Amino acid sequence: MTGPTSIGPTAAVATAADWPDVAGLRHRVFVVEQGVPADLERDDADATAVHALSRDDAGRVVAVGRLLPDAAGPGRAVIGRMAADRAVRGRGHGAAVLAVLEQQAAARGQAEVELHAQVAARRFYERAGYTAVGAEYQEAGIAHVTMTRRLPGTGRQGPPGAV
Repeated sequence: MTGPTSIGPTAAVATAADWPDVAGLRHRVFVVEQGVPADLERDDADATAVHALSRDDAGRVVAVGRLLPDAAGPGRAVIGRMAADRAVRGRGHGAAVLAVLEQQAAARGQAEVELHAQVAARRFYERAGYTAVGAEYQEAGIAHVTMTRRLPGTGRQGPPGAV
């Protein structure tokens, strides 16, 4: 739907039937566009992860991400494999996917989310409430920084992992 009644991009939890589209977008963004080796882009965690996606008005999958509950320790989920088609970047699809993944983390009892952000996307995650922890490092040949966010309504207040 487009026009004045449109509320902007939305996202949903992906189903098994969505996997070819999710994998295809990740391959285009990470392997083709960014040069990440294909054997690093896919891993065994895909089988148990919660995947989310956003579609454009034509129904094409244009943004994806995954959630790994407890992957950074008990109650600490990891969000990763966030990818958006170049044509829709900056239009809210990635933010919609991130919001669904955070909702899914909270629903699974996760108090905090960690992600390894590409440095080029750092401001995107800061706008979503994430804080960088530690120094920049290389992952798959791309500069990254670890970022965390305490999920609202999940316990103690204050910044996670104060340094």
